Amino acid sequence: MANHRPLILGVSGASGLIYAVRALKYLLEADYPIELVASKATYMVWQSEQGIRMPPDPVQQESFWRQQAGVELGGKLSCHSWQDVGANIASGSFRTLGMVVIPCSMSTVGKLATGLSSDLLERAADVQIKEGRKLVLVPRETPLSVIHLRNLTILAEAGVRIVPAIPAWYHNPQTIEDLVDFVVARTLDQVEIDCVPLKRWKENPEESNS
Repeated sequence: MANHRPLILGVSGASGLIYAVRALKYLLEADYPIELVASKATYMVWQSEQGIRMPPDPVQQESFWRQQAGVELGGKLSCHSWQDVGANIASGSFRTLGMVVIPCSMSTVGKLATGLSSDLLERAADVQIKEGRKLVLVPRETPLSVIHLRNLTILAEAGVRIVPAIPAWYHNPQTIEDLVDFVVARTLDQVEIDCVPLKRWKENPEESNS
C-alpha cells in the first residue's frame, strides 16, 4: 500500500466524529497515506461529544488522531491546520486518490455547492471537484430541508458521491462500531478502497430458489 497516492480525509463540524475515527483507523492499518484536515468547528464538536480538546498544532494533532483511532504506529498521517490554505492539498498539482469528508456538515455542503472555500477543508474539496477527482461526502443531518437536498443534488450532478450516514442491518450488527463501520466501508468503496472488515450482502440461496 505504501506506493499509493495519499487520500485526503476531511473532518467537518457535523456530529458523528466516530465516523472519522473509524475511517482513519482502518486506513492507517491498511498503510494508506492520509492527509487529514479538520475544520474549525470540529474543535467544538470534540469538546461537545467527547469532552476532550483537539490540539490546534498539526504535529500534535497527528498524535491525537492516532490515539483516538488506536493506531499508534503504522501508516502515514499528515495533519493540516484549517487555516493553512497554502498547504499541498490546496493545489490541483498535488496528486491524490481523492477526498472523503466524514462527517460532512450541511454548512460545508452549502459552500461547496456554491463554489465557496473559506478554509483548507473546503479549498481541498473544491480542488477535487475542479480536477475531476473523487470526492465523497458523508452528510450526517436529519431531517433534510429542501435547501440541503438542492445543494446535495448540485454536488451529485458535479460528480460528487453522496453517502449519507445511514447504517444497514443485514450484516447483523452487534455494536455501535458495527453500525459505524458499515457506513465507513460503503464510503471507502466510493474511492475503491476495501480495508474495512464487513459482512457484505449475499443472496440467500434458499430464498432465491423459492
